[in-house]
Amino acid sequence: MVYYLITCRSLTYAQRAARALERAGITASVMRTPKGLSKEGCSYCVKVSERRGALALDILRDTDTRISRVFLLYPTGETREVGL
Repeated sequence: MVYYLITCRSLTYAQRAARALERAGITASVMRTPKGLSKEGCSYCVKVSERRGALALDILRDTDTRISRVFLLYPTGETREVGL
């Protein structure tokens, strides 16, 4: 299964993003950003299924939630950055 990884600069922002998505009915989990994807060093991300990813990004934009970058995570472990 393919997932969106929506990176945030801190655990607090990631938790806020996950709560906003959960309120909208989108399952989201908070995790540490995989090594190599974070420019800041220590960051966290919100993991969302690919089929709900576009809606999740719209919700986060509408709620003015701060996000840093967005990646697709493939079953092989490969990642690819996608535009905001």
